[in-house]
Amino acid sequence: MSDDVVIRVEGLGKKYSIRHEAGGRAGYQTFREMLTGGAKNLFRRNGNPRSDSSRFALRPSQSSDLGPLTSKTSPPRTEDFWALKDVSFSVRRGEVLGIIGRNGAGKTTLLKILSRITEPTEGRVRIKGRVASLLEVGTGFHPELTGRENIYLNGAILGMSKAEIKKKFDEIVAFAETEKFLDTPVKRYSSGMYVRLAFAVAAHLEPEILVVDEVLAVGDAEFQKKCLGKMKDVSTKEGRTVLFVSHNMAAITKLCHDVMLIDRGNLVRKGTAKDVVGQYLGAGPETASSIDLSRRIVRNEKVTIESGFLTRDGTSPIDEFLFGENIKVKLGIRANEATSFSVELLLRDDQGLPIAFSPGGLGFDSEFTIQAGNARSIACELLDLKLAEGSYSLDVMLANTGIGFYDYIESGLRFKIAPTAIADRNWTFRQSRGQGCLLLSTKQELL
Repeated sequence: MSDDVVIRVEGLGKKYSIRHEAGGRAGYQTFREMLTGGAKNLFRRNGNPRSDSSRFALRPSQSSDLGPLTSKTSPPRTEDFWALKDVSFSVRRGEVLGIIGRNGAGKTTLLKILSRITEPTEGRVRIKGRVASLLEVGTGFHPELTGRENIYLNGAILGMSKAEIKKKFDEIVAFAETEKFLDTPVKRYSSGMYVRLAFAVAAHLEPEILVVDEVLAVGDAEFQKKCLGKMKDVSTKEGRTVLFVSHNMAAITKLCHDVMLIDRGNLVRKGTAKDVVGQYLGAGPETASSIDLSRRIVRNEKVTIESGFLTRDGTSPIDEFLFGENIKVKLGIRANEATSFSVELLLRDDQGLPIAFSPGGLGFDSEFTIQAGNARSIACELLDLKLAEGSYSLDVMLANTGIGFYDYIESGLRFKIAPTAIADRNWTFRQSRGQGCLLLSTKQELL
């Protein structure tokens, strides 16, 4: 391994065995159910149970009345599932590598192998330097220990001396903003406090490689911004390597130069953030006329999106529009409970960066109520969109107004704005000009 390469992965694979019970849940009996069933059989066979109490004595000779204490169904079968398959790549010192992909693609499995939490089934990994991992809330923390004690514990796990930890202690506490709760057991911390302290420890105890999973989504917006800034400093100023997994494409694009796309355990592509994020969001030459339900990231069964498409006339699905043209969104909605909700839309550019938002709810006179069992259609129209030529996507959300989401499909609808001449000068507004995506209308006069 060359001096610059700190991580080299060759032919990495991780296999799990999935157990399937024959006949499903219906073929499975608990010990309690078998005992209950046997007692019922005694009642049926012997008529009035009060006639002879000795009938209820369970002697070996009567074991056939209850039947065997195991299910009579056929034995369960197992299926091999490859969470990762034949993954190879290398990471250089000081590089910030983004890792993206849909839920269940294998991203966290990869990080767990790199962090030595789980063993690979095949292939090998060579790592040069200490690795600090932040894979889920509270990773490496002992819930009964205080925040102060966990800082020293994590430092010891990383192989640091007490003097080294003490030198960084004040910086860690100041960054985490947990001074008041430093001597409180971390089991009493909120998830946000957990993440603040865990990230502060991982980032400040000087590991050569910092591994960060999606946990930053738990923190508040200000702390997320603070963490992104710290990761950038760690790589550019201190020369350390960062592996960053996130579903936030804006954060990935801003922080990472190179990005890996993983899908169904396979490494699909490794390249620049612009190219790989564009491929992940489907912002290439091909677009989709109907909603991609596989991109759902939140689902509450109260009310869900069943279908959707973009249209110009309200009936025919299309995926290409002109500058300044209205875009209609048609959605098919189904409710399992009587629910009030609003439809919210987030517009993203070809890099996944949010550029415009359409709110809903009572404050905007667009809250809907649907009864249980109903399937309805909803039409939303985006008016006078003066968008630059290029590719775009829409996040589609059914919101519990001011509280959360019933359904959230990220970049579920994709479309393009065709080259369109503007005004009499035949000027074309393009994303590639670096002037943004939205044309502003201004009124100018010489005073």
